[in-house]
Amino acid sequence: MSRNVFRRVVERRGLPHRLTPVVFAFYMSAIMAFLMCLVITAANSGIGPGYIDSAWRAYKLAMPVAFVCVLIVRPVVVRLVTLTIERNQE
Repeated sequence: MSRNVFRRVVERRGLPHRLTPVVFAFYMSAIMAFLMCLVITAANSGIGPGYIDSAWRAYKLAMPVAFVCVLIVRPVVVRLVTLTIERNQE
């Protein structure tokens, strides 16, 4: 592979910038849903045999729901942050 071809491959890796909100929603929902499933499963059933399996079953339901929710709620949160933070930084 010539140097120019390699350089183009390296520079083009990743998704287009316009997908930033979707990628953000995916990572945020994946991490938060996982952590919440671990905590809620532990609170409801305790940490014992089958804990990881129970948390995983909950996560398989929670992750897609969380992803859609973050996509919907993100613009509202951005607006609320804009309204909450001072405009002038002096």
